[in-house]
Amino acid sequence: MRRMSVFTYGVTCYLMFLGTFLYAVGFVGNFLVPKSLDSAPEMTFGRALLVNLGLLGLFALQHSLMARPAFKWWWTKLVPPPVERSTYVLFSSLALLLLFWQWQPMGGIVWHIENSTGRLLLYGLFTFGWLLVLVSTFLINHFDLFGLRQVYLYLQGKEYTSLRFATPGPYKLLRHPLYVGWFFAFWAAPTMTVAHLVFALLTAAYILIAIQLEERDLLAAHGEAYAEYRRHVPMLVPRFFAKKRTPQQAAQEVMHKTAA
Repeated sequence: MRRMSVFTYGVTCYLMFLGTFLYAVGFVGNFLVPKSLDSAPEMTFGRALLVNLGLLGLFALQHSLMARPAFKWWWTKLVPPPVERSTYVLFSSLALLLLFWQWQPMGGIVWHIENSTGRLLLYGLFTFGWLLVLVSTFLINHFDLFGLRQVYLYLQGKEYTSLRFATPGPYKLLRHPLYVGWFFAFWAAPTMTVAHLVFALLTAAYILIAIQLEERDLLAAHGEAYAEYRRHVPMLVPRFFAKKRTPQQAAQEVMHKTAA
């Protein structure tokens, strides 16, 4: 019964994430949801800005703090290790749902693209961003990232094993394709309002900070393998026309490192 309860809890948390993710697409894109990023303003600009800053700050704090190894070490003394990731997913979903519920549109147009081709292009980039986010999670093991693998292994009576470091698909071109997807999703807007711009700017700032924290943890977890990867693969912008290293150049680099 305990194993089944843990598994059911993990599946429930995942389904909540899935619903939140789908709602987020409509919230940012302004369609199919009762209240979106650019709904009609309901309070003064200054008050709306303070509310939105607080909501984004709360999400950033929760999302980063609960992901740190030191917090996980403490947290798993209170919650069973198999549900640690599922609980993180649950809290992240709740923080986002609070943001969607209490978000305060602020009016004002920063830019508005009237050209139909331009609008179609931006909607295409918007869609590409969300798909890149989703595909990137599957490439690095979607079910582990959102806690399902952990609770499934517990249900089967098997010990959890950490994932090996790997660089599938777009991870060979840049280190954080998932975050690149968020940039496209948040910035590709045919109509950019003040509220949308605040949202995009603050999430961009958070992403850049989160990358530094995440890479510090990855270095601690994977050591020289990740350090080597970071030296040769760009963070967010791929180098399509960069010259590839020949085997001789790679060998020389190894020799220089050994000599040093």
